[in-house]
Amino acid sequence: MTSQTSESQSGTRRTVAVIGAGTIGLGWIALFLAHGLRVVVNSRRPEAERIVRDSLELSAPYLPGGPRDPGELAAGLTFEPDLERAVAGADVVQENAPENLELKQELFERIGKAAPAGALILSSTSTLNPDAMGERMPDGGRLVVGHPFNPPHVVPLVEVVAGQRTDPAAVEEAVAFYRSVSRHPVVLRKPILAFAANRLQSALLRESIHLVREGVVSVEELDDIVTHSIGLRWATVGPFLAFHLGGGTGGLRKWLNTLGAGLEQGWELLGRPRMDEETIASLIEQAEEAYGTSYEDLVRARDTRQTAVLAALEQARD
Repeated sequence: MTSQTSESQSGTRRTVAVIGAGTIGLGWIALFLAHGLRVVVNSRRPEAERIVRDSLELSAPYLPGGPRDPGELAAGLTFEPDLERAVAGADVVQENAPENLELKQELFERIGKAAPAGALILSSTSTLNPDAMGERMPDGGRLVVGHPFNPPHVVPLVEVVAGQRTDPAAVEEAVAFYRSVSRHPVVLRKPILAFAANRLQSALLRESIHLVREGVVSVEELDDIVTHSIGLRWATVGPFLAFHLGGGTGGLRKWLNTLGAGLEQGWELLGRPRMDEETIASLIEQAEEAYGTSYEDLVRARDTRQTAVLAALEQARD
């Protein structure tokens, strides 16, 4: 890994190899193309080219900087089914394979041998440690986790995670690269299973399922509660700042010693729902009744609202 500054490194990274054309990979492809990068797509899916082009039609209106022409975006695309050839000229590799450690170890062993020595090698994994994934790489210190929050072309967060063997310079370069494509990277201070954002999401999902399973609310009503309260709040302030403000002029110090004094007792009341067949069937039935099964329409509605929120927050900062 070179010792160049992060800013100069990110400025010279012009070709990105995206490994995998699933939901996350498709979002990365759109984002990278929107920032003028050349994108080489490597996928085992025989219909990968059609899927990517269809996805660009869906995501083009919701990219940073405003809507784009899908045809112009596609001009920066190349499709290369051979992994070694796909990464051979890449400045950045963003891997998006299924969460299978053995599969990722094999991929990164091959990527590590075929990619240029100075290439930034990134993984979108949501659970795995970079040390474990890069165990068979010639230089596992080059591998950094860059875990996005779906959809990666809209939601700014990228969790950057290093292992014990990761070169600190690689982490700095990963942060600079993600900033250069208008993402908001946060470096986790140590690796933990499922990282941070998904653990928070999982905790809320567990209680959401409990409330639905117990008949307190329906799936649709639960979503209404979140989007009209804590979801709106969390778009502007995080949990700690929210309760810091909840304490009034005394801040978090006051809140923790008054309203927050019974936190542990309250946590004991939280549900631990069983994900049995009846629960799963009920959740699916309610979700399909409330929202239907048109994926494209739901994506457009979601991304329209999310980009509107981001635009409003950006205006509020100005």
